[in-house]
Amino acid sequence: MIPIRYVEPVYRPPSEAESLILPVTDGCSWNHCTFCEMYTAPQKKFRARDDAEIVESIRLTGQRYGDQVRRVFLADGDALVLPTRRLLAILAAIREHMPAVRRISSYCLPRNLRKKSQSEIDDLAAAGLSMVYVGAESGDDQVLEAVKKGETYASTCEALNKLGAAGITRSVMILNGLGGKVWTQQHGENSARLANETQPEYLATLVVSFPLGEERFRAGFPDWEPLGQHELFVEMEAFLSHLELKRTVFRSDHASNWLVLKGTLGADKERLLAQVRQAITAPASAPLRPAWARGL
Repeated sequence: MIPIRYVEPVYRPPSEAESLILPVTDGCSWNHCTFCEMYTAPQKKFRARDDAEIVESIRLTGQRYGDQVRRVFLADGDALVLPTRRLLAILAAIREHMPAVRRISSYCLPRNLRKKSQSEIDDLAAAGLSMVYVGAESGDDQVLEAVKKGETYASTCEALNKLGAAGITRSVMILNGLGGKVWTQQHGENSARLANETQPEYLATLVVSFPLGEERFRAGFPDWEPLGQHELFVEMEAFLSHLELKRTVFRSDHASNWLVLKGTLGADKERLLAQVRQAITAPASAPLRPAWARGL
């Protein structure tokens, strides 16, 4: 057995399927986003784990599986909330006890980088932090406020640009449909503006969904009306149309998406737009997922 204490449920990005999941915190330090159900379970209250427990988990895992571990994902929701000195100690322990590791990554809330200087983030990159996943959700300030994200366009840009300046790979996620019917246009356009401003290495979209129900979300956003399939495609068309990216890997292939889109932007922008426009004008001929296959 892996000598790591896990507090269920445990989440990680799809691309971390082969990574060692190493909890350095439990839960999410913000945890007010009304669309998010990941860390709302009673046992997932936020706490930072003790240094001794983290280092011992690293040491024992390295002792048993050190030459097999190539990737490490620092969990839970926002490992970068830890002070830089603590993160540097964790990264050093990974290097010492699991020398075969080639990539260390984590989720990142933009708010957690506000108190970290550029030199601190540079130090984290030099110590081995090579990739972060940022759930931007939207580039529109009205939408962000309505869903209690605790971020703004400016705060997200600042964090992404700090990470980019340090050479840390950034994977950014936008929630298709988050602004509902009233704010769909500005949500799509301003989310594209955020991506254009920061030029992330990876960009993905998911469709907002509520497997546990909409009550928590609607409590803070009572006028929200969900987008239908056609309206989601129209919003996606607006989003893609406004993107001006130089070289960003784009994915819209999560189970929540009706239409799977994959490409590199800007090289594949016109092809991706053509696929979306086909789904808008002739959905019967587009390769859409059936409702049962969306995994919601």
